[in-house]
Amino acid sequence: MKLCFSTLGCPEWSFSDIISTACDMGYDGIEIRGVGNVIDGTRIPEFSPANAQKTKALLAKKGLTVACLTSACYMNDQNHIDDVLYLAKAYVDTAHDMDIKNIRVLGDFGPEQSGELNTVEIAKRVKDVAQYAKAKDVNVLVETNGFFADSKRMTELLNAADEENIGVLWDIHHPYRYFGESPEQTVGMLGDLIRHVHIKDSVIENGKLRYTMVGYGDLPVRECIEQLNATGFDGFYSLEWLKRWDLSLEEPGIAFAGYADYMKSLMK
Repeated sequence: MKLCFSTLGCPEWSFSDIISTACDMGYDGIEIRGVGNVIDGTRIPEFSPANAQKTKALLAKKGLTVACLTSACYMNDQNHIDDVLYLAKAYVDTAHDMDIKNIRVLGDFGPEQSGELNTVEIAKRVKDVAQYAKAKDVNVLVETNGFFADSKRMTELLNAADEENIGVLWDIHHPYRYFGESPEQTVGMLGDLIRHVHIKDSVIENGKLRYTMVGYGDLPVRECIEQLNATGFDGFYSLEWLKRWDLSLEEPGIAFAGYADYMKSLMK
């Protein structure tokens, strides 16, 4: 089981802090969703052409993999789609330069669906990015969020896009919480198309969602992992701790240590 954490969970840390913590806590990699006050992954100084080789050497020395370069490119953003596609391809370029295998794109704006979406049109956009990425040996992963947290819709999207380097980033929270899918149902429909996984946990209190540290909520985290492991999944299980968006959450050092301990306990 390969573990990483998203840098979404440590918005005030430097790149050096991120690397040191991942090593100290026994993580296998990191997922990049901004570093410090730079949220755009294509503009992170450590990934610039001048610093890329040095950064790759440091990661190799520390035994860490950048599991995913995670964008906020919304493929349903009809009003800014040219800019979205340009940025998505810039993420592909950065991933290629940094030897990162996966980038994330989104089919909807948030965890809850924003409305009815045109799956065929969105699939064309994802396909466009994927075709650009294919020559650079980069995968384009669509996250299970919003409208596409419904695995039937995600399957329709992937079938319409129809490129080998398109896969799924399974955020285990959204299909279960918003569409009532069991882990068995989600994995049964998406199966080996799942290339990367976001782990988070939550509870519903007084009709409102509250995120918790992993193992303290009521999501079937263990079952998700068991179902996916049965398929031979060999990607990363990434903690997506939403600290950048909610500063009231526990500090990253506490959340990252707790996640590592919980996940390692499942392997015993």
